[in-house]
Amino acid sequence: MFSDTAEFHDWFTQRCRVNSYKVTKVPLDRLDGWSVEKDSGNLTHRSGRFFSVQGLDVTDSGRAVDAWQQPVIVQPEHGILGILVKEFDGVPHCLLQAKMEPGNINLVQLSPTVQATKSNYTRVHGGRPVAYLEHFVAPRTGRVLFDALQSEQASWFLAKRNRNMIVLTDEDVPVLDDFCWLSFDQIAELLQIDDLVNMDTRTVLSGAVALRPRPAAGEDGSFSAALVDSLRPQARSLHDTTDLLSWFTEAKGRATLSRRLIPLSEVRDWSAADGVIAHDEGRHFTVLGVAAEAPSREVAGWTQPMFAPRSRGVIAFLVRRVAGVLHLLVQTRVETGALDRIEMAPTVQCQPADYAGLRAGRPAFLDEVLSASARQIRFDALQSEEGGRFYHAHSRYLLIEVDEDFPLEVPPEFAWMTVRQLMDFVRFGSHLNVEARSLLTLLGFLPADAQRAATAFEPDRLLLPAVA
Repeated sequence: MFSDTAEFHDWFTQRCRVNSYKVTKVPLDRLDGWSVEKDSGNLTHRSGRFFSVQGLDVTDSGRAVDAWQQPVIVQPEHGILGILVKEFDGVPHCLLQAKMEPGNINLVQLSPTVQATKSNYTRVHGGRPVAYLEHFVAPRTGRVLFDALQSEQASWFLAKRNRNMIVLTDEDVPVLDDFCWLSFDQIAELLQIDDLVNMDTRTVLSGAVALRPRPAAGEDGSFSAALVDSLRPQARSLHDTTDLLSWFTEAKGRATLSRRLIPLSEVRDWSAADGVIAHDEGRHFTVLGVAAEAPSREVAGWTQPMFAPRSRGVIAFLVRRVAGVLHLLVQTRVETGALDRIEMAPTVQCQPADYAGLRAGRPAFLDEVLSASARQIRFDALQSEEGGRFYHAHSRYLLIEVDEDFPLEVPPEFAWMTVRQLMDFVRFGSHLNVEARSLLTLLGFLPADAQRAATAFEPDRLLLPAVA
């Protein structure tokens, strides 16, 4: 345990120095253990496990672009993302890990206690066992506080879900070298820092927002007071939960999206050249190969394909006070790879560079986000997406408060809801997408006295290419 976050940062810096990590790009056709199938062009592992990269044909999407084809990650197994919690002197602490992922911009970030695919924790790779796994697989000791199957980035995964778990223990737990105990308040402070708390930790913590003791509300009329009101079970809301469930179910009923797997070599508008697979217009993302060296991992070295976005994303909730209670503008979003095709998502979720120069087909409310002033921005941080499959996938996460003259009447795929209502939906898997869960964590753990310092919107924070 640490007396303060300054002590944590000393520990984290020391752990990064102790371990020697290296990631280099490798042509896809030279990845050890991976092969390009002769007939289909699909990228597969020699074990037949882990994951594969195949082609996906999408039609009747209901989006501005109705049909397209793309590479997609197919990983038909559930992983475990688990956080172990223990009380010290009555204060709950989470056991987190300084973990290297080959796709992280800064390589090492704070991950959950356990972050492992089924192929990893069943040791298909022949490496060391996953530490602390026994707390998250039956028969287990401890009390389960949260347990739900949740989706991952459905723009790049096909029907991929992980088991998100929070388990409370009263056992003596040995703390291994790269692990540490952090209180909820310390985690709240660390979540304000760019690229420190990884995506897997953020998605699990979305199930812990209700567990965290609420900070002081602040002065009446303040943003923090409106947020605390929005977190209360009895918060006055524009719509009741039954109406919101009906709205969500209707969206699912309207969905027409059709998808099917096709050979990767037949995907139109994408080409394999120079050891990568890239979009012909240089948009969206690139499929590339990497070789990783990480002595602290279960396997010290490996190679794999990864998806690398061509530009940074923007993920934002517009928030508005309604009768003094903070409400979030949530959308029902068609997700290409989501199991149910529709999930609740932030107000805006896209790569703005893909829409540069376009007037038609721009996502709703994107211009409101891009033109937000410093006084409107309540949270602003650059966060990495899942570093085990995505190379330098970087998004700007924002909470933007609009004025009370902003219309409550919104398009049918959008609805205003309180933070508590969104929290309640997290308990049921496949309701909120991973981007919404990340933002919910960032909002739910926002310190009452710490509105993130904001500046006017800086385009380079969004538009710099993630891949050279």
